[in-house]
Amino acid sequence: MDGSGGLSLCFPSLNSSCRRLLRPHSESALLYTLLASVSLLTVTLNLLVIISISHFRQLHTPTNTLLLSLAVSDLVVGLLVMPIEGLRYMETCWLLGRLMCALTPYVSYCLLSASLGNMVLISIDRYLAICDPLLYSSKITLNRVKILICLCWACSVLYNGFILMGHLGQPDRFSSCHGECVVVISHISGTLDLFFSFVGPCTVMVVLYFRVFVVAVSQVRVIRLQTAASTVTAAPTAKKSERKAARTLGIVIAVFLMCFCPYYYPALAGEDTSTSLSYYAMLSWIMLMNSCVNPLIYALFYPWFRKAIKVIFTLRILQAHSQEVKLL
Repeated sequence: MDGSGGLSLCFPSLNSSCRRLLRPHSESALLYTLLASVSLLTVTLNLLVIISISHFRQLHTPTNTLLLSLAVSDLVVGLLVMPIEGLRYMETCWLLGRLMCALTPYVSYCLLSASLGNMVLISIDRYLAICDPLLYSSKITLNRVKILICLCWACSVLYNGFILMGHLGQPDRFSSCHGECVVVISHISGTLDLFFSFVGPCTVMVVLYFRVFVVAVSQVRVIRLQTAASTVTAAPTAKKSERKAARTLGIVIAVFLMCFCPYYYPALAGEDTSTSLSYYAMLSWIMLMNSCVNPLIYALFYPWFRKAIKVIFTLRILQAHSQEVKLL
């Protein structure tokens, strides 16, 4: 064993063991360093989002509560899913046992479905804020948003339990040898999942954001008319900050769609969705990287997030009454 290549057994003591691919030590070190860096960055950035929205009272808004829920799912992806999936593909062996083989895909799917549900709720929130600004504050309250978030997570848990029922009951049914964890979603289930978990929600998001874009453009024209003829009483319009938030969250959703689209390629190609597919690792990691990208978008487009990070890193967050710091 010189570590420079070749094949070995995942579990040398078992005759039924799968074979593992040995990589050069330098390549393994580089891959593990990259995995640790991406996972740590994902956890750190999303933790900053969670601390910011939870700590500063000015950020306790319905929209930010939805962002908080999204950040929680992204943080758990970086903390659990990324390291486990990275270990799977770098070791080419499943070393975590039968129970973890059953639970890991389920937790991963629940987190990703919850993220999708949060995106839909964010789209609805922005639609009402821009298209119905007068009634927005009465329709969208913190308590109602919290209830919707709980329902979103509950539906994700139940839905993915149904999709992965066979795998949860028999996680090794598609494994050809000891040291393998294969998840297979049949073409029929994959096609249904494609429409229920992707096409349907994405259609809602695209339609709502197209409507938001049209209304935002018309409101800019109204504001210009108001400026030109200030004596004329114009129809109520959404605040500039609301339109800016809609644009930023529109970018978040666009990036989300680009990261999630490749995952559904097997269903579109008429194949079973299986972790044993040669290209599945690439599809999976494109999707997982969305959890790292979201807070980077906030840092680029949200001044309140940059100000919150400055308060956190300068330890002013430890001072009395730091919750009242003005960030907006």
